[in-house]
This record gives sequence, structure tokens and C-alpha cells, in this order.
Amino acid sequence: MTSESVTVRPAVATLDEGLLFARYLNVAADGAFRALLGGSYDRVIGEAYLSPGHDLSYETAVFAERSGRIAGMASGYTSRDHAQSSDEPLRRAAGYRMVRMAAFSVLGRGMKRFIKTVPDGDYYLLAVAVDDQYRGSGIGTTLLDYSETTARAAGCGRIVLDVAENNAGARQLYVHRGMRVEATSPSILRIPNTRAIRMVKPL
Repeated sequence: MTSESVTVRPAVATLDEGLLFARYLNVAADGAFRALLGGSYDRVIGEAYLSPGHDLSYETAVFAERSGRIAGMASGYTSRDHAQSSDEPLRRAAGYRMVRMAAFSVLGRGMKRFIKTVPDGDYYLLAVAVDDQYRGSGIGTTLLDYSETTARAAGCGRIVLDVAENNAGARQLYVHRGMRVEATSPSILRIPNTRAIRMVKPL
């Protein structure tokens, strides 16, 4: 799929792309993956990315390229794929960092439950991220268009995503694209400004 000089292609299972996927994912999540996994978060997610059958797999990702250079990424999956997802690749890659993840899971039980819930028939857009130098050039719009097309092709009735409550810019973009707020998550215990807003769009 192309838009002007932008091409969107499926990700491939290489560690270099896995590391890039991890960095985009962390940007889209406002640094949450680094907080969860520490300074080696990109290596952990990059290694997990190489395995099929889970939410952070290369199977869920597409990259946007401009003039042959990767400029952005989107990741998403259907409720059916999510229901069959395994946490084992991430656990295996995380190793001892699982202790840190477990602590965050206890503090953020409500948040985790909120984010992990993907209603039947929905397509969950985990992340959309664009390199700083390409922002405002239409790459994010192209990735969102591609994600909506993918969701429709999979037979999904809605596309859903979670965005930080204090990320007004992203929320405004999603409203402009016809999304509406459906719910607000609990915050992570003792950590301010950590609530997420779930936004949805019928397809």
C-alpha cells in the first residue's frame, strides 16, 4: 500500500527490526515499556518479537517506509489472535526482569486488565509511532488507514486503541478520525497521570 512516497509493508523476523519495533512501541506507550523492563527493554522485546503467536510478535507489525527508509510503525491484532496469544516469548526474553514486571503487575492490576481486554470482534491497535523528522508528513495517517483496512479484511466490526489520558494531541487526532471515548482505565497505584483512555471506531 502506498500514499505519495510512503510504502507500508509487513515486518520481518529479524533482530534489527525487533529492536526498532521495541523503540517505536515504547514511544507510542509514553515510555511504559522502558519503565516495565528497564534499560534493556528493546533487547527483551526485540527477542520476543522474533517468535510467532503473541501480541508483540513480528506478525502484528507493519513498517512505513519513505524512500526505502523506515519512518514509522503500527502494530495491531484481532480479538481472536489476542485470545490465542502467549506471554511465554516475552517471559523467556525477560529472564530475571520478570521480577520487575511482576511488581508492576501488582501495582497496575486494574490497568493491565483494562488493556488486556479486547472484546470479541474488535481489532486492537496496540501502537502507532512515527519518527520525529517525519511527523506531520502523513505517515501516521497512512498507518492508521492501513490498520483500518487490515481490520476490515479480518472481519472486525470496530477498531479500538488505548491512549494516555494526558496525551491531548493524540486524542485529538483520533477524534478527528472518527473515534470516540468508550472508557477510562484505573491509574497505576501510587503513580500519577497513568490512566488510559479507550477509544473506538465502528468500521
